[in-house]
Amino acid sequence: MTTNKLRLDIPLILPEIAGAADACVTRLLGDIREREGVDSAHLREQSNGPPQLCIHYDPAILPLLRIRRLVESRGAAITKRFGHVVWQVNGIPHERRARTVGERLRCCTGVLEAEATPAGTVRIEYDRDATSEAALQRILSQLGVYLRPRSSRIPEGTSGSVEPNADDHDHSSAAGQNGRDHADHKEGHEHDDGHDHDHGHAHGGVFGANSELIFALICGALLGLGFAIQKLASLPAWLPLAFYIAAYFFGGFYTLREAIDNLKLRRFEIDTLMLVAAAGAAALGAWAEGALLLFLFSIGHALEHYAMGRAKRAIEALAKLAPQTAFVRRDNQVREIPVEELAVGDTVVVKPDERLAADGFVIKGTSSINQAPVTGESIPVDKRPVVDHAAASANPDQLEAAYRVFAGTINGSGAIEIEVTRRSNESALAKVVKMVSEAEAQKSPTQRFTDRFERFFVPAVLGLATLLLFAWVVIDEPFRDSFYRSMAVLVAASPCALAIATPSAVLSGVARAARGGVLVKGGGPLEYLGSLDAIAFDKTGTLTEGRPRITDVLPASGSTETELLALAVAVESLSDHPLARAIARDGRDRIGEAALPVATDVESLTGRGVTAQVDGQRILIGKAEMFGIDGVEPLSIPMEEAIAGLRERGRTTMVVRRGDRDMGAIGLMDTPRDAAKATLAKLRDLGIKRMILISGDHQKVAEAIAKEVGIDEAWGDLMPDDKVEAIRKLRAQAKVAMVGDGVNDAPAMANATVGIAMGAAGSDVALETADVALMADDLAHLPFAVGLSRRTRSIIRQNVFVSLGVVAVLVPATIFGLGIGPAVAMHEGSTLLVVFNALRLLAYRDPDRPADSRPVNERATA
Repeated sequence: MTTNKLRLDIPLILPEIAGAADACVTRLLGDIREREGVDSAHLREQSNGPPQLCIHYDPAILPLLRIRRLVESRGAAITKRFGHVVWQVNGIPHERRARTVGERLRCCTGVLEAEATPAGTVRIEYDRDATSEAALQRILSQLGVYLRPRSSRIPEGTSGSVEPNADDHDHSSAAGQNGRDHADHKEGHEHDDGHDHDHGHAHGGVFGANSELIFALICGALLGLGFAIQKLASLPAWLPLAFYIAAYFFGGFYTLREAIDNLKLRRFEIDTLMLVAAAGAAALGAWAEGALLLFLFSIGHALEHYAMGRAKRAIEALAKLAPQTAFVRRDNQVREIPVEELAVGDTVVVKPDERLAADGFVIKGTSSINQAPVTGESIPVDKRPVVDHAAASANPDQLEAAYRVFAGTINGSGAIEIEVTRRSNESALAKVVKMVSEAEAQKSPTQRFTDRFERFFVPAVLGLATLLLFAWVVIDEPFRDSFYRSMAVLVAASPCALAIATPSAVLSGVARAARGGVLVKGGGPLEYLGSLDAIAFDKTGTLTEGRPRITDVLPASGSTETELLALAVAVESLSDHPLARAIARDGRDRIGEAALPVATDVESLTGRGVTAQVDGQRILIGKAEMFGIDGVEPLSIPMEEAIAGLRERGRTTMVVRRGDRDMGAIGLMDTPRDAAKATLAKLRDLGIKRMILISGDHQKVAEAIAKEVGIDEAWGDLMPDDKVEAIRKLRAQAKVAMVGDGVNDAPAMANATVGIAMGAAGSDVALETADVALMADDLAHLPFAVGLSRRTRSIIRQNVFVSLGVVAVLVPATIFGLGIGPAVAMHEGSTLLVVFNALRLLAYRDPDRPADSRPVNERATA
């Protein structure tokens, strides 16, 4: 059987899906594999592009045109059928409520996957044939959960319908991170139409956000009055009882609501246990103790809500960094307009000391800009106008940092004008806010463990409590005492603190990292980053400046330096590779006004070089290794000797060939980053045992850079596929991170334990590729990220230890006679302890950064 191959980019089949791990991609593969004539279908990652769908088919059964139409029609059908939303909501004050909301949604017809978080994020994947967004919002409203008003939500366009990754993928699927963001083409404002749907309920009731706290305080006041009347006054016995019953109402109001929702799902959670224990106390006539139980439980809930709210506000504060209006120059007039009305190409006037309203590049004026709100850099960055305005407008993503600016950053003392390159909902800040909000919904390994533990633990507790009800049969005591003991055990064994221990730490850690210019995409990467044993670094743009310069020009016999450089500049001017840009820039400076030939049909040879046509002759420019293979004639002996000499001196080399004639070689040298050596030393101090430089450059070049920055291992001559194999080899030995620029290194990042992208504020690909993104193009942020992760892991361990330790102490204590009151006090105290312990992460500071040099946004919120 003859088998042909067809390769199609995933975004062309499933629009706006950038990654391979999306559930819709899995559905598409399943549909295609079932078709007659299809031998196999799989995904193929690319180093410099989106993932591809690769189909092996029999052209005798499925002609090319038919298989293309089949794939496109199935992709359109899947896109049309399955919807995905990520909403910012009010009405989820704590982790237990979040789990109940998620469970209720997952039980609804048409909902394929749903997740809710205490930070107020709801993620849903649903079947449009079975349900709709309006139906889902009605279900949420029945649970007391409402979409936030637009003013308090993530910037428009990022809070609406955004697709999450439907599956709980492994942390290593960095490429899969790309797949969680394909939009539903419905902005969030379609759901609120500018109105506030809160109606007070989203905040918890008639008293707004403090309803639960106020109810708890009323419960406590009624309990205190009832107790005082009972002990101090000679009043009728029914009067203190009335106060206790009223205390039951206020203390159990929110707990009852939660318990009813759980019972509808046939689940027994801590809220159910508390109500059963309170009802049991009332049945025994111990109204005061039952009211005390409900008071402490409700006050614990309310204070937990308040504490978690602090972490939420740290995230929400990011969304408020960008101004709401901008001064735009149109028709030779400057006028103030809402930032939502800014269009790409508009000119925005920024006065001294003002926040920038949009991403763009400087076209007039010079200034220093504080980029701390977006990148975490503590030192203002000098900005100047672009030289070639047309080239900057055509390709703004290739501009150097000295020209680019970001929304939410703070202008210095100079007035500047910028040209807008992204709409307000597409800015780097808007994407960070959206990703941080989504990130805390990604559960960490410890959180997944605690969730599984609770599924078995709660039924076991109920079984133990039921068994203890019949203790009077075995020992000589009244049923009342056995019943009381059983209720006390229910209270003591409830996994309250365990449920909140990890989410609170993850939320705080993700929020703190974002304030420091580091985007961590969820609890998984946050935990794994702190457990690394090894880190692999890409060379160009990571350990080095990524701005190589020409150091040597060696024309071959029969050619001149000008001829060699003119040919190289003509071809490399059409490429955006860092080496190509260096040759085009420095080469033009060297040859001055010399005329350049016209290059056409430029084609990149990934990891090797480029080929083009000049005056009808084939031009090859690239590594020496590309010559002598795949039908290409080998280099001449003099050229090989020249290349060897350059490499001995640590130069990156490019050979230029015209037709079958070697024109010469060009030597380039990249400069190590100023912070590289110090950063690597800090990482060693943090316990990173092994660091490796991996590069596509020659081994000698890699070794030269490695020696200069203080790395012992350097692996050179690696193609993109070789980098992937290198990471797999390292990962088999230890937990390893891959640090790169997020473009050429994407496959290697996907195979590492944690993928870390440099300079993500200026690169959409880098921002969406990695598990961890350093927003500034500054390697010095890496020790901060690793240190914060290790602190987070430590706090998670402390919280789990305290949670389980309290249960381990209280259960035996209550079996042997400890009362409900002391059990509740210790239990709810442990819940608050783990939350406030987690909130310490919001105050985490890099010990190597002086206190007075922290970014403005850090000082304001620490």
